[in-house]
This record gives sequence, C-alpha cells and structure tokens, in this order.
Amino acid sequence: MSVAPRSDGVLVDRYGRVARDLRVSLTDKCNLRCTYCMPAEGLPWLAGPELLTDAEIVRLVRLAVERLGVTEVRFTGGEPLIRAGLVDIVASVAAVEPRPRISLTTNGIGLDRLAPALRTAGLDRVNVSLDTLDPARFTQLTRRPRLDAVLAGLAGAAAAGLDPVKINSVLMRGVNEDEGPALLRFALDHGYQLRIIEQMPLDAQHGWDRDTMVTAEEILASLRTRFDLSPDPTERGAAPAETWLVDGGPARVGVIASVTRPFCGDCDRTRLTADGQVRACLFATEESDLRAALRGGADDEELARRWRTAMWGKRAGHGIDDPTFLQPTRPMSAIGG
Repeated sequence: MSVAPRSDGVLVDRYGRVARDLRVSLTDKCNLRCTYCMPAEGLPWLAGPELLTDAEIVRLVRLAVERLGVTEVRFTGGEPLIRAGLVDIVASVAAVEPRPRISLTTNGIGLDRLAPALRTAGLDRVNVSLDTLDPARFTQLTRRPRLDAVLAGLAGAAAAGLDPVKINSVLMRGVNEDEGPALLRFALDHGYQLRIIEQMPLDAQHGWDRDTMVTAEEILASLRTRFDLSPDPTERGAAPAETWLVDGGPARVGVIASVTRPFCGDCDRTRLTADGQVRACLFATEESDLRAALRGGADDEELARRWRTAMWGKRAGHGIDDPTFLQPTRPMSAIGG
C-alpha cells in the first residue's frame, strides 16, 4: 500500500476504504431542542458568513461527484428544511453528471409542504427522525409540541413519491425504551422503513453514558416480543443498518449499532459541515478546512487534493471502546448526520 494518497481518483484511506457516500450539513440550526442533542436554549449558531453559500455547496458536491467518485449525497443539519435555498441546491446537485442519488435527513416539520417541490427538484428519498408516537412524550423529548407536524411530514413525503420513507428512532433508557414495537407497527402499517439507532456520544452536553444506553441486543429483544425477526439474507455492504425480515418479510427493520457492533471497517462516508470542514469520521476530533481554500481562490484540483488528503488520514475505527476516546467537541447538530 502506498504511504500517501494518490493525486487523482477516489477518496481512499490507508485501510483501503473508499468514500462514496457524502453527508452535507446545510445548517447547524434546528427548530426542535431534543434533550439528547442540545440544551433547551439551543446552541451558539454559526454566523451567516461562516456558512457555505448555496453556490459553494454545489461546487463542492460537484467536485466530489465528478472528481472523487462520490455516488450518494445526503443533506443533513441541524434541520436542513430550514435552509432557504434547499430546493435549488437539490436541483443543482441533481443536474451533476454522473447524477448521484440524493437523500435528506430531517425531523419532518414542514416536509408535507416541501416534499412535492423537493421531489420535482430531484430528491430521491428521506429519513425522518421520530423517537415516540406519544404526543406528551414527544413534547418532553423535543421541547416542542410538534408530533402532528412530523407525522404530516411523513405522509407528505410518501405521497410525493420520496420512496422509501425511512424513520430513524433513538431509544433511551427510562424515556422511550418501551416504544420499539409500537414504532415498528406504525412503520409497517404506513409502508415506512424503521431504523432504530443506538444513542451515540454526540450530545452538546456531553452527558452520554454507555451504561444507560439501550443496546442493539435490547432493541431486538423488545421487538421480538411482538414480531418474528429473522436475518436478512440481502448483502449488507457498507450500509450502517443490520436489517431483519419482519414476520418472514418482505418488510424489514434495521438496527444501527454504532456503539456495540461498529461497522467502521466497511464505512464509505465522508462529511462536509455547514461551514465547509471535511470530517473523515462522525467521531473525528480533527477537520480539514475547504472553505478557506475555496474562498482563497483554490481551483478544483487543489480542493480535490485537500479532500483526498483529509480522507487518507481516516482512522481505523471510532474508538468509543478505547479508554482514550474523546467525544467530538462539535455535537451532532453541528456535524451533520
């Protein structure tokens, strides 16, 4: 293996992993205040000039697709639906050749109104965060009484043809750990795909505690109280979710066990924050600044070189089980999912 990244070609690291899935955060702001993500008063948001402009985002995504081999682009936040230029950004990325597959991770508020325009612009599918079906519990978790808006967003996405509509749920001990079966029943009844995610150490308060985390084994045990689950014979590839056939299929449920069953060896992701920093890993403690280079007049060749160098330094794994593990300074809302 070479000791330095190639000067051309894809985003490969020292372990031979190739990043083809780009996660792009469009904003660090959010219209919810989920207790496991940020404090009630919110966070010190990025100032406007610090954010990449619409044109800068499109340029970097085009570079990633045309020069670096990216085939999947997912827009995240914060909450990406509050980015004023979202529809135009999606349309511009959909015009890139070769066309990447485009998805969006959102809390769903306002999605019922925007879904038709996003579908027309070229968005392929959505992931909607939903941790509870109980209105009171939703308000407790998010500090906003907006469950009806999220459910409307899910329905609107399905009606617009953003298929498959996936639900991302985080179960927390003493909060909503009992809701796995109900969430799966809801997803099956509406034709959505459920993904339950182990809570990760990405909260702004740095209050995550592995001992209180609901594990994948516990999640599966809970689901099996109401459903028969069997291993999905489909090749998993680089997908973060381990999937299971529900009652013999074809319906499936996924469990993303980032902590107890890490899949770092197959990771194919690279991340771009809303202020133009490349992150090789969700849990990285270092970033590479593309915004400064871009605004300093760097051409595409130089930007691509910097991106390749950033990914070459990707670590073998996130190291959560290592005694020296340090939680990233940036919370999930600033990194992008």
